[in-house]
Amino acid sequence: MAAEASAVDAAALAARISAAVAQLSGTGHRPRLAGSDDDSSVAGTAGGHVPRPSAVPPATLSPAARGRIIAVWGPAGAPGRTLVAANIAGELAAEGQSVLLVDADSYGASVAALLGLLDEAAGLAQACRLADQGLLDADALLRIATTVATKAGTFRVLTGITRSDRWTELRAAALTLVLERAREIADVTVVDTGFCLEADDELGFDSGAPRRNAATLRSLELADTIFAVGAADSIGVPRLVRGLAELQTAIPQAAPQVVMNKVRTSAVGRSPERQLRAAWERYGPSAPLTAFLPSDPAASDAALLAGALLLESAPESELRRAVAALVCAPAQRNKKSFVFSSTAERRAKG
Repeated sequence: MAAEASAVDAAALAARISAAVAQLSGTGHRPRLAGSDDDSSVAGTAGGHVPRPSAVPPATLSPAARGRIIAVWGPAGAPGRTLVAANIAGELAAEGQSVLLVDADSYGASVAALLGLLDEAAGLAQACRLADQGLLDADALLRIATTVATKAGTFRVLTGITRSDRWTELRAAALTLVLERAREIADVTVVDTGFCLEADDELGFDSGAPRRNAATLRSLELADTIFAVGAADSIGVPRLVRGLAELQTAIPQAAPQVVMNKVRTSAVGRSPERQLRAAWERYGPSAPLTAFLPSDPAASDAALLAGALLLESAPESELRRAVAALVCAPAQRNKKSFVFSSTAERRAKG
């Protein structure tokens, strides 16, 4: 009976993914991605295809920029973007890297709440304000960012806007300068983005007006690595499929690493990773699945209650290990060195 139930669950999930793909393409096949041979937008163009104009103009990075940017994005429905982004920042700090965590979600900023920080003043809004005034340099950004110390290392945070109606403070040009400065002060900048990728074209703003989703779009445009996070269930997976198609349209150069979060047998069936991979390979978009993060509500709830990261509240949990495996070197993922990397341990002793 269990095997039959598992087969039914897998078939239902595959049907949901197939239906999502059918809605996108109108044919039941894989959605056509920008630049594909069957995309009608390429007809009559010399270079193959003309990408859809972005909501914000392209940025030019400073020659002094050296750090890399990781953007964590996911579709609507709370797939776990903030949990993943914050814990990625913590794991990289535990490796001994200098890390800046930026909350660029213009709809529901929650990094401060997750880390137990006071959020009266939005660090990112302050940085954007100085950028608009031409006063933002590396030292100013360091002063604005909040320092978070963990058992394994230290990183800095630019908290998000405290009310969603303050989204106008996150202008694309200002955020571009903030991220340029972030590259100068941190080895890695981790950006927790919003879910929405709409370009606001229908609002009829002129080119100088702020855009609600500019913070998310600009962060994704500038990112060196994009993690696309989706919930591993019959609702979250189709949402992720549709979201990835929207991401490809909005940011044609994006090559996201797809992460399935909250993986559990009760939502997918027996051998959930195998079931998800099989359904994705058969019906999903071209972007392959990169990682599976197990559902661990006990560890997640304990971390949220304590305002701490998983490496502090549940260092031996499978969820913590899976997040660390996304970004850390093999030596860091060794069980004996999981809580402290050698560099971080020296920092803690110092």
